[in-house]
Amino acid sequence: MFNPFSQVINSLLPEPQAGLLNGILFGIRSNISGSFYRALVDTGTLHIIALSGMNITILTNLTAKVTLIFGRKFSSLLTICLIGLFVRFVGPGPTIVRAAIMGSMSLVAVYFGRRYFALLSLILTSILMLLMDLSLIKNLSFQLSFLATLGLITANKKGTGQYRKEAWGSFLWPIYENLRLTLWAQIFTLPVILFNFRRLSLISPIANLLIEWTIQPIMVLGFITAITGWIFLPVGKIAGWMTWVPLTYLLTVVKFLAKFPMASVEF
Repeated sequence: MFNPFSQVINSLLPEPQAGLLNGILFGIRSNISGSFYRALVDTGTLHIIALSGMNITILTNLTAKVTLIFGRKFSSLLTICLIGLFVRFVGPGPTIVRAAIMGSMSLVAVYFGRRYFALLSLILTSILMLLMDLSLIKNLSFQLSFLATLGLITANKKGTGQYRKEAWGSFLWPIYENLRLTLWAQIFTLPVILFNFRRLSLISPIANLLIEWTIQPIMVLGFITAITGWIFLPVGKIAGWMTWVPLTYLLTVVKFLAKFPMASVEF
């Protein structure tokens, strides 16, 4: 399906930055080179283009903050509508649809003042999608997205407690928490990675520690670039320049670490 935002990104950013941003935001891998895709596998960072749902989460949070002044129910309904438009624009890929359904379920829970159970939502959404298209069970993106999300949900259930936050301090805490969540996602996706690529990344913890903090800023700036560029292309160039910086950093780190001897072991 035609994705106007992807076209905007391609016109505002050079390659390989444009291809990577399209992969992170929309799961589009067509412009990601084979060598960089292998570097992502070798460094254990393939999950950054697996669309675990962070893009929908960021969209939901941004919309909720802007529209909360109009009331919780109105904000929830408007955000659900925007999620639907997002899916319409970027295309109903399996990972996008899963994240959209789960995000909408959480907003429905907010609307009715009910508790949201992320694990139950993931299971019900996946069953529904498989009933609609059983072939998804063989889809690598769907598998990685499901397992990465399951890992994040499990990590959040484990919790870490206020005492650990105090022990790590306000500066180190975000780094520790980011790495903890990433490792949980990697643990859950590891069987699929091993089965499909016959490769185990030994440098993965270091790679994720160095790049994971860039993913959310890249997504936020990427959305701003795509939306403003779609409305008025010259304005999007400003956001595009800012997005280029963390994208280039991520590309450089992944390519550099992938060259290390024994960065990964092949079976």
